[in-house]
Amino acid sequence: MARRRNTLIRALTTAGALVLAAAISIGVGACSSAATIPTPTVSVPTGTSGAVHFDDGFIQVGSGAKTVDVYFDPMCPYCQEFDLTNGATLAGAVADGTATVRLHPLMFLDPSSSGTQYSSRASAALTCVAESTPDATLDYLTALYKNQPKEGSDGLPDKKLVSMATALGVPDISSCLATGANQAWAQSITQHALAGPIKNADITQIKGTPTVLVNGISYGGSITDEKAFAKFLDSH
Repeated sequence: MARRRNTLIRALTTAGALVLAAAISIGVGACSSAATIPTPTVSVPTGTSGAVHFDDGFIQVGSGAKTVDVYFDPMCPYCQEFDLTNGATLAGAVADGTATVRLHPLMFLDPSSSGTQYSSRASAALTCVAESTPDATLDYLTALYKNQPKEGSDGLPDKKLVSMATALGVPDISSCLATGANQAWAQSITQHALAGPIKNADITQIKGTPTVLVNGISYGGSITDEKAFAKFLDSH
């Protein structure tokens, strides 16, 4: 469905409040939340575990010279559109050694899951997978999008998030998910993304998802134009 670039404002009703989702740096549509991001109530993990760089706020896939930062919310339909269109391009750039992809799982849409904090839980599940089985990270992210629940629903239950990982050959992540530590990390990095600064980037803060940067330059084209994004990736 066509959208006007850089002008779309999508109204969302969440927890009785009006939340605006405005087109931002991604250029075509974005998910954002005016809700206050809660302060984590459990200790936020530190250091590095598997593919997760807790202190730096991202999950790293690949080791290529080109750095691609993807800020996303697992419940955001625009993030789904971007990944289903361009996920294979990014996976290919990782596989051929061209790029390092840094995933920043955020929880802007927690208020849109009937109190179940789906965005936080899905982000935490992805983090658990990246800790235990780094090679399954991108496949699990794709699985999250292929099974993405609608905004305003309860989201997927933890049991489903665990079984999706198991289907990819990932060891049982239920204990990891149950600690709440990776949910706290998602809250923490979301606070930082909103407040900024974003290091080595042409933007100072993240105002919505998806936001995609290639070597610090934000992509402003269509999220559903595979050729346009591939060209942008190749030229930056």
